[in-house]
Amino acid sequence: MRAASAAAAAVAAVCVSAARPAPAAPGPVAPSRAWIAHLVAPVEARSAPAAGRLVTRLDALAPWNHGPVGLLVLAARTGRDGQLWLRVRLPQRPNGAAAWIPSNRTRLTSTDWRIVVSVGRRTVAIELKGKVVHTYRAVVGKPTTPTPTGLFAVSERISQPDPHGFYGPWVLLLTAYSNTLQHFDGGPGQISIHGRDGTSMRDPLGSARSHGCIRIDNAAIELLAGAAVEGTPVLIEA
Repeated sequence: MRAASAAAAAVAAVCVSAARPAPAAPGPVAPSRAWIAHLVAPVEARSAPAAGRLVTRLDALAPWNHGPVGLLVLAARTGRDGQLWLRVRLPQRPNGAAAWIPSNRTRLTSTDWRIVVSVGRRTVAIELKGKVVHTYRAVVGKPTTPTPTGLFAVSERISQPDPHGFYGPWVLLLTAYSNTLQHFDGGPGQISIHGRDGTSMRDPLGSARSHGCIRIDNAAIELLAGAAVEGTPVLIEA
């Protein structure tokens, strides 16, 4: 309990000030550290701390891999109920969706990792404590199905049954969704960072030929899958 209280206090200190409401469009999470709220029970996400309207209900298990749910924390604020509430990035449409959840339904951790995608340069950089560790060339969305930009997070890490298939060994689902495709390949048009093998090798690194997802070499996606847990911030820049 003492450790949880210390973590909650730290979140409140590094996130948007609890003395005023969080802005509607919060700025990027600090590159040196981000906080992640791991759900330990189902939770109702609300438009404001304590008494806000219901925005969505979040399960404690992810929908695709049925693993843990980690949500990127954008702000912290004490509600009228005296509890610490966390503003988190939601894994749903529209892009940039956020809502407040009570911290007592979460386990808080921090991460020094961040992924930065440059659509214009067609690169993926992985940063540790604000410093670039590796930069990889990538395939990004083509002009008719562009990769969306904004502050997102890793939603789920999904190991692929065939590491030599189209997606390579790993798919990292993001909280980002295509702005042009509502549905794709049996899914809801969710953007991911994934490997490349099989027929996806026809599109060279550094090109803009995907349906919005970001493809990188398999060695790179293996590294990302090991470092970027659910809730790790992903900044996609134009």
